[in-house]
Amino acid sequence: MSIAFDNLTLRYEGFHLTANFVLEPQKKYAILGPSGCGKSTLLAAIAGFMDIDQGRILLDGLDITNLPPAQRPVSLLFQDHNLFPHMTVMNNVALGLKPDLKLTAKDTTAVHQALKYVDLTDQAIKFPSELSGGQQQRVAIARALLRDKPLMLLDEPFAALGPALKHEMLDIVAQIVDRAHSTLVLVTHDPKDALYIADETIFIANGKAYPPINTKALFENPPQALQDYLGETSAKPISLNNL
Repeated sequence: MSIAFDNLTLRYEGFHLTANFVLEPQKKYAILGPSGCGKSTLLAAIAGFMDIDQGRILLDGLDITNLPPAQRPVSLLFQDHNLFPHMTVMNNVALGLKPDLKLTAKDTTAVHQALKYVDLTDQAIKFPSELSGGQQQRVAIARALLRDKPLMLLDEPFAALGPALKHEMLDIVAQIVDRAHSTLVLVTHDPKDALYIADETIFIANGKAYPPINTKALFENPPQALQDYLGETSAKPISLNNL
Protein backbone atom coordinates (compact mmCIF):
# COMPACT_ATOMS: atom_id res chain seq x y z
CA MET A 1 0.00 0.00 0.00
CA SER A 2 1.42 3.38 -1.02
CA ILE A 3 1.37 6.42 1.28
CA ALA A 4 1.25 9.87 -0.31
CA PHE A 5 1.85 13.07 1.60
CA ASP A 6 0.24 15.73 -0.56
CA ASN A 7 1.63 19.12 0.56
CA LEU A 8 1.14 18.03 4.16
CA THR A 9 1.60 20.54 6.96
CA LEU A 10 1.34 19.71 10.66
CA ARG A 11 1.34 22.46 13.30
CA TYR A 12 0.94 22.64 17.08
CA GLU A 13 2.32 24.86 19.86
CA GLY A 14 4.88 26.61 17.67
CA PHE A 15 5.95 23.36 15.97
CA HIS A 16 5.49 22.74 12.25
CA LEU A 17 6.39 19.94 9.85
CA THR A 18 5.94 19.67 6.10
CA ALA A 19 6.04 16.60 3.84
CA ASN A 20 5.40 16.20 0.12
CA PHE A 21 6.37 12.79 -1.27
CA VAL A 22 5.17 9.23 -1.82
CA LEU A 23 6.13 5.99 -0.08
CA GLU A 24 5.95 3.00 -2.39
CA PRO A 25 4.07 -0.16 -1.40
CA GLN A 26 5.78 -3.21 0.08
CA LYS A 27 8.92 -1.34 1.07
CA LYS A 28 10.54 -0.83 4.46
CA TYR A 29 11.12 2.80 5.47
CA ALA A 30 12.87 4.38 8.44
CA ILE A 31 12.15 7.87 9.76
CA LEU A 32 15.28 9.38 11.27
CA GLY A 33 16.04 12.75 12.84
CA PRO A 34 16.91 14.62 16.03
CA SER A 35 14.68 14.53 19.10
CA GLY A 36 11.62 16.74 18.73
CA CYS A 37 11.91 17.02 14.96
CA GLY A 38 8.53 15.37 14.30
CA LYS A 39 9.28 11.70 13.66
CA SER A 40 6.50 10.37 15.88
CA THR A 41 4.24 13.23 14.80
CA LEU A 42 4.42 12.12 11.17
CA LEU A 43 3.69 8.54 12.20
CA ALA A 44 0.74 9.72 14.30
CA ALA A 45 -0.63 11.61 11.30
CA ILE A 46 -0.57 8.44 9.19
CA ALA A 47 -2.37 6.54 11.96
CA GLY A 48 -4.97 9.28 12.42
CA PHE A 49 -3.94 10.52 15.87
CA MET A 50 -2.71 13.91 14.69
CA ASP A 51 -4.84 16.71 13.23
CA ILE A 52 -3.63 17.90 9.84
CA ASP A 53 -3.37 21.64 9.33
CA GLN A 54 -2.99 21.57 5.56
CA GLY A 55 -2.72 19.04 2.73
CA ARG A 56 -3.75 15.40 2.52
CA ILE A 57 -2.65 11.85 3.23
CA LEU A 58 -3.61 9.27 0.63
CA LEU A 59 -3.35 5.48 0.82
CA ASP A 60 -3.31 3.90 -2.62
CA GLY A 61 -4.88 7.12 -3.87
CA LEU A 62 -7.68 7.14 -1.28
CA ASP A 63 -7.87 10.32 0.80
CA ILE A 64 -7.80 9.24 4.47
CA THR A 65 -7.07 12.70 5.91
CA ASN A 66 -10.27 12.76 7.94
CA LEU A 67 -10.71 9.03 8.44
CA PRO A 68 -10.90 7.92 12.12
CA PRO A 69 -7.92 5.86 13.36
CA ALA A 70 -9.99 2.68 13.79
CA GLN A 71 -10.91 2.76 10.10
CA ARG A 72 -7.35 3.06 8.83
CA PRO A 73 -5.55 -0.09 7.59
CA VAL A 74 -2.76 0.29 10.11
CA SER A 75 -1.01 -1.77 12.77
CA LEU A 76 0.84 0.49 15.20
CA LEU A 77 3.54 -0.68 17.60
CA PHE A 78 4.66 1.65 20.40
CA GLN A 79 7.73 1.64 22.64
CA ASP A 80 5.62 0.89 25.73
CA HIS A 81 4.01 -2.23 24.20
CA ASN A 82 0.45 -1.12 25.16
CA LEU A 83 -0.19 -4.42 26.92
CA PHE A 84 -2.98 -4.74 29.48
CA PRO A 85 -1.44 -5.95 32.77
CA HIS A 86 -4.63 -7.68 33.95
CA MET A 87 -4.91 -9.80 30.80
CA THR A 88 -3.01 -12.94 29.91
CA VAL A 89 -0.60 -13.04 27.01
CA MET A 90 -3.18 -14.89 24.94
CA ASN A 91 -5.89 -12.29 25.57
CA ASN A 92 -3.50 -9.41 24.89
CA VAL A 93 -2.72 -10.96 21.52
CA ALA A 94 -6.36 -11.79 20.81
CA LEU A 95 -7.27 -8.10 21.12
CA GLY A 96 -5.68 -7.63 17.73
CA LEU A 97 -8.31 -9.90 16.26
CA LYS A 98 -11.40 -9.35 18.42
CA PRO A 99 -11.45 -6.35 20.81
CA ASP A 100 -14.39 -7.92 22.65
CA LEU A 101 -12.42 -11.19 23.04
CA LYS A 102 -15.38 -13.22 21.79
CA LEU A 103 -13.28 -15.73 19.93
CA THR A 104 -14.49 -18.47 17.64
CA ALA A 105 -12.58 -21.72 17.38
CA LYS A 106 -10.97 -20.34 14.22
CA ASP A 107 -9.95 -17.18 16.08
CA THR A 108 -8.39 -19.19 18.91
CA THR A 109 -6.38 -21.21 16.40
CA ALA A 110 -5.14 -17.98 14.78
CA VAL A 111 -4.05 -16.60 18.16
CA HIS A 112 -2.12 -19.78 18.95
CA GLN A 113 -0.47 -19.63 15.53
CA ALA A 114 0.60 -16.03 16.14
CA LEU A 115 2.06 -16.99 19.52
CA LYS A 116 3.89 -19.89 17.91
CA TYR A 117 5.31 -17.57 15.26
CA VAL A 118 6.94 -15.36 17.92
CA ASP A 119 7.93 -18.36 20.06
CA LEU A 120 5.57 -17.62 22.97
CA THR A 121 3.35 -20.69 22.94
CA ASP A 122 4.47 -21.68 26.45
CA GLN A 123 3.75 -18.18 27.80
CA ALA A 124 0.08 -17.98 26.75
CA ILE A 125 -1.45 -18.04 30.24
CA LYS A 126 1.10 -15.73 31.85
CA PHE A 127 0.62 -12.02 32.51
CA PRO A 128 2.85 -9.25 31.09
CA SER A 129 4.53 -8.65 34.46
CA GLU A 130 5.84 -12.22 34.34
CA LEU A 131 7.61 -11.66 31.03
CA SER A 132 10.94 -10.12 30.09
CA GLY A 133 11.06 -6.93 28.03
CA GLY A 134 11.83 -8.89 24.88
CA GLN A 135 8.94 -11.27 25.51
CA GLN A 136 6.57 -8.35 26.03
CA GLN A 137 7.64 -6.97 22.67
CA ARG A 138 6.93 -10.36 21.10
CA VAL A 139 3.39 -10.18 22.49
CA ALA A 140 2.91 -6.78 20.87
CA ILE A 141 4.32 -8.10 17.59
CA ALA A 142 2.00 -11.12 17.69
CA ARG A 143 -0.97 -8.79 18.16
CA ALA A 144 0.15 -6.68 15.21
CA LEU A 145 0.55 -9.87 13.17
CA LEU A 146 -3.04 -10.85 13.88
CA ARG A 147 -4.32 -7.46 12.77
CA ASP A 148 -2.99 -8.30 9.29
CA LYS A 149 -2.97 -4.72 8.00
CA PRO A 150 -1.15 -3.50 4.87
CA LEU A 151 0.66 -0.79 6.87
CA MET A 152 2.84 -1.52 9.89
CA LEU A 153 3.98 1.56 11.81
CA LEU A 154 6.65 1.22 14.52
CA ASP A 155 7.32 4.09 16.94
CA GLU A 156 10.71 3.18 18.42
CA PRO A 157 9.33 -0.04 19.96
CA PHE A 158 12.76 -1.60 20.47
CA ALA A 159 14.72 1.45 21.66
CA ALA A 160 15.23 0.04 25.17
CA LEU A 161 16.55 -3.33 23.97
CA GLY A 162 20.17 -4.35 23.52
CA PRO A 163 21.56 -4.70 19.98
CA ALA A 164 21.19 -8.49 19.68
CA LEU A 165 17.61 -8.56 20.96
CA LYS A 166 16.71 -5.49 18.91
CA HIS A 167 17.96 -7.18 15.75
CA GLU A 168 15.97 -10.29 16.63
CA MET A 169 12.79 -8.19 16.96
CA LEU A 170 13.50 -6.35 13.71
CA ASP A 171 14.05 -9.68 11.95
CA ILE A 172 10.63 -10.89 13.13
CA VAL A 173 9.00 -7.65 11.94
CA ALA A 174 10.73 -7.94 8.57
CA GLN A 175 9.47 -11.50 8.16
CA ILE A 176 5.92 -10.42 9.00
CA VAL A 177 5.82 -7.51 6.55
CA ASP A 178 7.46 -9.55 3.80
CA ARG A 179 5.00 -12.40 4.26
CA ALA A 180 2.01 -10.04 4.29
CA HIS A 181 3.39 -7.84 1.47
CA SER A 182 2.93 -4.87 3.80
CA THR A 183 4.60 -1.47 3.93
CA LEU A 184 6.73 -0.77 7.01
CA VAL A 185 7.46 2.66 8.49
CA LEU A 186 9.85 2.64 11.46
CA VAL A 187 10.56 5.69 13.61
CA THR A 188 14.03 5.51 15.15
CA HIS A 189 16.75 7.73 16.56
CA ASP A 190 19.43 5.13 15.79
CA PRO A 191 21.00 5.17 12.29
CA LYS A 192 21.98 1.52 12.75
CA ASP A 193 18.31 0.53 12.93
CA ALA A 194 17.69 2.23 9.60
CA LEU A 195 20.65 0.47 8.00
CA TYR A 196 19.60 -2.86 9.44
CA ILE A 197 16.03 -2.99 8.13
CA ALA A 198 15.07 -0.05 5.91
CA ASP A 199 15.18 -0.02 2.12
CA GLU A 200 14.90 3.77 2.21
CA THR A 201 15.12 6.43 4.91
CA ILE A 202 13.20 9.66 5.47
CA PHE A 203 15.29 12.27 7.26
CA ILE A 204 13.50 15.02 9.20
CA ALA A 205 15.17 18.29 10.14
CA ASN A 206 14.30 21.97 10.41
CA GLY A 207 10.57 21.40 10.03
CA LYS A 208 10.78 19.32 6.86
CA ALA A 209 10.49 15.63 6.14
CA TYR A 210 12.75 14.99 3.17
CA PRO A 211 11.77 12.48 0.47
CA PRO A 212 13.08 8.95 1.12
CA ILE A 213 16.53 8.00 -0.11
CA ASN A 214 18.16 4.58 -0.41
CA THR A 215 19.41 3.99 3.12
CA LYS A 216 22.88 2.76 2.26
CA ALA A 217 23.44 5.58 -0.22
CA LEU A 218 22.19 8.14 2.31
CA PHE A 219 24.79 7.18 4.89
CA GLU A 220 27.58 6.83 2.36
CA ASN A 221 27.03 10.45 1.31
CA PRO A 222 25.01 12.18 4.04
CA PRO A 223 23.72 15.72 3.46
CA GLN A 224 24.93 18.43 5.83
CA ALA A 225 21.81 18.27 8.00
CA LEU A 226 22.33 14.53 8.52
CA GLN A 227 26.04 15.05 9.21
CA ASP A 228 25.10 17.57 11.88
CA TYR A 229 22.70 15.04 13.42
CA LEU A 230 25.22 12.21 13.33
CA GLY A 231 27.88 14.38 14.94
CA GLU A 232 31.07 12.44 15.60
CA THR A 233 29.93 9.43 13.61
CA SER A 234 29.71 11.54 10.43
CA ALA A 235 33.50 11.46 10.27
CA LYS A 236 33.31 7.68 9.92
CA PRO A 237 30.60 6.44 7.52
CA ILE A 238 28.14 4.09 9.17
CA SER A 239 27.79 0.74 7.46
CA LEU A 240 26.44 -2.70 8.18
CA ASN A 241 29.99 -3.72 9.06
CA ASN A 242 29.83 -1.41 12.08
CA LEU A 243 26.62 -2.96 13.47
